[in-house]
Amino acid sequence: QVQLVESGGGLVQAGGSLRLSCAASGRTFSNYAMGWFRQAPGKEREFVASLSWGGGSLSYADSVKSRFTISRDNAENMVYLQMNSLKPEDTAVYYCAASIGLTILSRVDYWGQGTQVTVSS
Repeated sequence: QVQLVESGGGLVQAGGSLRLSCAASGRTFSNYAMGWFRQAPGKEREFVASLSWGGGSLSYADSVKSRFTISRDNAENMVYLQMNSLKPEDTAVYYCAASIGLTILSRVDYWGQGTQVTVSS
């Protein structure tokens, strides 16, 4: 079992930045691919970013490329999502995800509870 707890969400103006954090506990964190999804009101949950257990094989949704950066610290059992140049359309609940597979795009084994990000225009 892996427990994921997100933090760092909040209200920010368009063009601003936020850094989301995901603290993992439980099984060996470094064995898991990690990443982020988001869900806006009335929309399906969508992929945002992912990286492999070793921190390589990064992948981003086209909508966030060049603005968001995902990273992980296996020593601290943490995953981060640095979000810059935020837009109102980035408003959503952001979920941390863990996968025993190669990537969270193939399967998600654990979810966090989510953190709200609101970007005002």
